[in-house]
Amino acid sequence: MRSEDIALDEQTLEEELQNAIAEENYAKAAEIRDTLKNIQKDSKTTVFGANSRFYESFRNGDLAVMQALWARRDEVCCVHPGLKGISGYDDVIESWNYVWANYEFPLEIKLEDIKVHARGDMGYVTCMEFVKTRGRWGGQFVTNVFERIDGQWFICIHHASPVDL
Repeated sequence: MRSEDIALDEQTLEEELQNAIAEENYAKAAEIRDTLKNIQKDSKTTVFGANSRFYESFRNGDLAVMQALWARRDEVCCVHPGLKGISGYDDVIESWNYVWANYEFPLEIKLEDIKVHARGDMGYVTCMEFVKTRGRWGGQFVTNVFERIDGQWFICIHHASPVDL
């Protein structure tokens, strides 16, 4: 099933759910609700997996994996801690080279308070990210936004805001 079909099916199911409720057909509404929950749960699990691959490439400084994870679009955006946004696939990938230039790998990275959301072809993860570099921990609140393109989830926005520890 293509991602457009999944999104369309989800939208159709939501409309059918509202119709079943309006018709007071609660058994049908419960069945549709459960189907919707399963679709959304599967999407959340897959978005969580894409986010995990992002952090694995970050941890290891693996540019090839990082390149494969990002949507190849001019609209992608990356905001590294304390910097302004960088837009466009090529510039975003180059920014990772710059960020990693003085690090020794693998990096120590800890994630806390991870929350995953997904609906249709969009999903996002928020978390507290702790990265140890040069013997010190830095903390960031992070939002990673993913888009499902041809059935695969790609990161399209990474925004890391520094947090005082």
